[in-house]
Amino acid sequence: MATFTSVEDSSRKIHVQVARQIARRILSGGLQPLEKLPCELEMCDIFGVSRTSLRESIKLLSAKGLIESKPRVGTRVQGRNNWHFLDPQLMEWIQDLEDNQRFLAQFLGLRKSIEPEACALAAKHASVAQRKDLSIVFQRMTFAAQSHNMAQWTENDHLFHQLIFQSTGNQFFLPFSNILSTIFREFIDESAEGGRFCLAEHQRIYDAIMAGKSDAARLASQTLLNDENQRLAQVV
Repeated sequence: MATFTSVEDSSRKIHVQVARQIARRILSGGLQPLEKLPCELEMCDIFGVSRTSLRESIKLLSAKGLIESKPRVGTRVQGRNNWHFLDPQLMEWIQDLEDNQRFLAQFLGLRKSIEPEACALAAKHASVAQRKDLSIVFQRMTFAAQSHNMAQWTENDHLFHQLIFQSTGNQFFLPFSNILSTIFREFIDESAEGGRFCLAEHQRIYDAIMAGKSDAARLASQTLLNDENQRLAQVV
């Protein structure tokens, strides 16, 4: 616990600051599954917070599956199979890690499994309004690529994929749209091979969705996400 530091006043709530520090230690492997955290009084002293703030932190971490706290037993780190990886706040904490390549590579694996089907469903179910929104965003992506504006590209690439999940007609895909909002910018910065815009690959996805061609949209998405376009695919 010596690596923890007392929290400082900021716009972020005290209990969230404490939870973030503990979460980072768990996510980075500094605290191992089944490892016991110090007692409540010791942790209050380490972080310089009240018992109330610490208990709120413990509740937050427990809700995300990172720890388990029991009366007269103490607080222990949970195994990875209990972690709520799709929780937006947990994803933010993962992004904060100095070495987050493994997590981002695994997120790419998730995208490979889900996103092609989302594109296929969007080609079939996207409304007129959703197709119009997708068209506007793709025009912005095209301009960003032509002008080599990476910031504008990243913003609209994020919106492009988010709109696809929102256009599937399947509410169970919507949480992935929210997850993209949390991690997508970090992922694009880290995964795009050589800073390449991949405009042609996105063009094929866009054309297939606008034409209502599900199989073509699925294939185009698989092409975008293949290992040749994603350097994080090599991280294990």
